[in-house]
Amino acid sequence: MEKESKKVAFYTLGCKLNFSETSTLARQFTEGGYQKVQHHEAADIYVINTCSVTEHADKKCRQAIRKFVKQSPGAVIAVTGCYAQLKPEEVANIDGVKLVMGAAEKGELYKRVVELVEENSTIPEVHSCEITQVDNFFKAYSMGDRTRSFLKVQDGCDYRCSYCTIPLARGKSRNIPIGELVTQAHEIAASGIKEVVLTGVNIGDFGKTTGESFLDLIRQLDTVQGIERYRISSIEPNLLTDQVIEFCAQSAKFMPHFHIPLQSGTDKILGLMRRRYRREVFEDRLAKVRSLIPNPFFGIDVIVGFPGETEEDFQDTYQFLERLQPAFLHVFPYSERANTPTVFMEGKVKDSDITDRAHRLGLLCDQLHRQYYERCVGTEGLVLFESANRKGKMYGFSERYIKVEVPYDKQLVNQLVPVRYASLSPEGHMIGKL
Repeated sequence: MEKESKKVAFYTLGCKLNFSETSTLARQFTEGGYQKVQHHEAADIYVINTCSVTEHADKKCRQAIRKFVKQSPGAVIAVTGCYAQLKPEEVANIDGVKLVMGAAEKGELYKRVVELVEENSTIPEVHSCEITQVDNFFKAYSMGDRTRSFLKVQDGCDYRCSYCTIPLARGKSRNIPIGELVTQAHEIAASGIKEVVLTGVNIGDFGKTTGESFLDLIRQLDTVQGIERYRISSIEPNLLTDQVIEFCAQSAKFMPHFHIPLQSGTDKILGLMRRRYRREVFEDRLAKVRSLIPNPFFGIDVIVGFPGETEEDFQDTYQFLERLQPAFLHVFPYSERANTPTVFMEGKVKDSDITDRAHRLGLLCDQLHRQYYERCVGTEGLVLFESANRKGKMYGFSERYIKVEVPYDKQLVNQLVPVRYASLSPEGHMIGKL
């Protein structure tokens, strides 16, 4: 079979950082003459970029592998990402897997798959090293979406939160020079994309390997012609400095949209988690943003059911979030991960209590999200519209990450359009008037 006729499919689990890396791998294959197809279609090659933040993520990877083996018997299945780094032999032992690539080897995946196809090898290969030896940086950005790109600016993490395997899966904090990232931003702009989301594991820690800073980075990216908008995917509260907030407040390109992980609203649990801030710091950072930026959109990460979390601790977190009034909550039920200190902690929370607490915070999220949208009704926003036509409707996001619906008009695709927020739809998004 000629290489040009071979089909390759991609399946991504986890974060936007993985999405940017998968998109870059996909470009390598298409530039090499392979035909990209959807992962639910028959293919000669399946590339799975895995997450391992929870046991559920590992399970989804195993399920995907079994599905692809059944879908296309004999296909080359290549697995990379966090699960592949943490448990390479476990992944390799799943029937159908031909290739496992760890964190340091991810950038060589395309080359190795091409060799495997030519060799027609049937023995699973594992390419992995100890995470302490990983110091290279796989440059990546996504190009699959006409309106938005995810640009990887940083990788790894030097923090050692007691529940987290990411430092074991991604290695130490590292980055490439700002100049190279600016070049990538110019490439993204040349493709016609207008919005860039900055991604990484701990992006506020940017500059560890180059002596630069996150503030230096956003100042330089702000000058790139053609990119109209930037969003900061997630930033630790202790790294969201006054200078970063002040820069975003005066920048026309950095959006009034902040995703900040809290994880718990009690100092007791934050201490057990080994987080590098306390509740007062988190509250102060939100207050600083609000003092300079009107009505910002805050998305907040919260973990429920961490070992030692009592019902009283949960109530403290709940009430703290009620008082902060963010626009959205990302709620994560605690999941025990091997080789983390939490394995040995006392005070494990019952599964039923974890489920109940996640449900209650989910309801609070719905309430807070609706309240934020209701406050915006009657005001205006600048909306970047996406290309999908869904039953005569099209959708886009405003600078404050408000999802807006208007009647479909092809001429609005990838355009920044002033829209008046007229009312809320039954599904909870905003109905706009051009």
